[in-house]
Amino acid sequence: MIFKSLCRHAGIGANSYLLETASARVVLDAGMHPKHEGYEAVPHFDFLREGSVDSIVITHSHLDHVGTLPVFLEDQPQAKVFLSPETAELSSALLHNSVNVMQAKRLEHGITEYPLFEHRDLDEITENFEVRAIERPFDLDEQGTMRATFHDAGHILGSVGVTIHAEGKRVMYTGDVNFEHSTLQKGALFPEETVDALIVETTRGEQARTPGYDRGNDRFKTEGLIPKHTPVYIGGLSTKMTHIYDRFSDSSRRHLPGFRFLKDMEIEGGNKKRKGPIPFAAGCIYALSSGMMSEKTVSNIFARQGILENEKHGLFFVGYADPETPGGKIRLAKKGDNIELDPGQPTVKLNCEMRVFDFSGHSTRDDIADYIVKVRPKKVFLVHGDDGAVEWFRTEINRRLPDTEVIVPLPGDEHVI
Repeated sequence: MIFKSLCRHAGIGANSYLLETASARVVLDAGMHPKHEGYEAVPHFDFLREGSVDSIVITHSHLDHVGTLPVFLEDQPQAKVFLSPETAELSSALLHNSVNVMQAKRLEHGITEYPLFEHRDLDEITENFEVRAIERPFDLDEQGTMRATFHDAGHILGSVGVTIHAEGKRVMYTGDVNFEHSTLQKGALFPEETVDALIVETTRGEQARTPGYDRGNDRFKTEGLIPKHTPVYIGGLSTKMTHIYDRFSDSSRRHLPGFRFLKDMEIEGGNKKRKGPIPFAAGCIYALSSGMMSEKTVSNIFARQGILENEKHGLFFVGYADPETPGGKIRLAKKGDNIELDPGQPTVKLNCEMRVFDFSGHSTRDDIADYIVKVRPKKVFLVHGDDGAVEWFRTEINRRLPDTEVIVPLPGDEHVI
């Protein structure tokens, strides 16, 4: 079996990998890179011979894992698309939103390649999704020479890791994983049998968990730090996503089965009948779609139009933000700094309170390292991480598993499993 990275750039973004045997070819994920535009944000699908791939597995619905699926299928229309039922719905909503964002960037920034695909393309693609449940093995090729099983990855609704059996080998791809329980969603439930190869994310390799961290300490409404009936608004893509989360409230692995955001939290702005823009007023909480606050997202627009420069407001991050994205720039800035949130707009001064909460959907580096030790892979491929993160994992694995070969795959290089 051969492993090949199709990623165009190192680090986080445009995730895509190929597993090839003598009789079958399967691609893992088809992401779009958040720091690049046009075809520079697309994986190296040019490494694949046209019409040669049997299937593609999409591990979850974040843009850096599913954002270029339609581009992949242009040259691989015969490839089956395997994903969880939740990921199928979330991906459809995200990709349709992505078309709108690309259309806006074409008009405002003159990126002529955009949009990379159209709404009608998505309608055709989503009708042919092959949804599969977790822990139910299925074939990845017509001959049944490659078998896959999804496992709950605990990252977001519908996220999965996947075990693949072929040519007598067992390969595990984690996708994005979170072994910790969050408020609603239970942590990952991955198999712990020995594997021949492990393809593992390294997102938080540079971040050590703060001593004494306790997620429960940040439940401000419970502690009375936020009035019980404070209005909470959602908007943009997050509205669609919240409706999908609520539809799966009884079937996904949750701590609070049956809990529905729109009903149980009395969220404003979640009603499809509401017309006009989200009202902007003091004394409210806005949980807005982020995408690392990339330009044209609702969170970016709010930040530019009043949040960032007003010292009475607060901007709170709850997950990862690449340092080169608008969100990452804000997190690295000091009060009073001028920040470019959109190349086509004036800079904005950071005057508001800014805080970062450790609500990441990615596992801590220690939890992932512990999992690597449990499955004792003969080879481990370190992916989805910046240079420092990858190096932490390389050092840790060499220390704890000296017989395991540690590989940081470069685009196009082939590695025998």
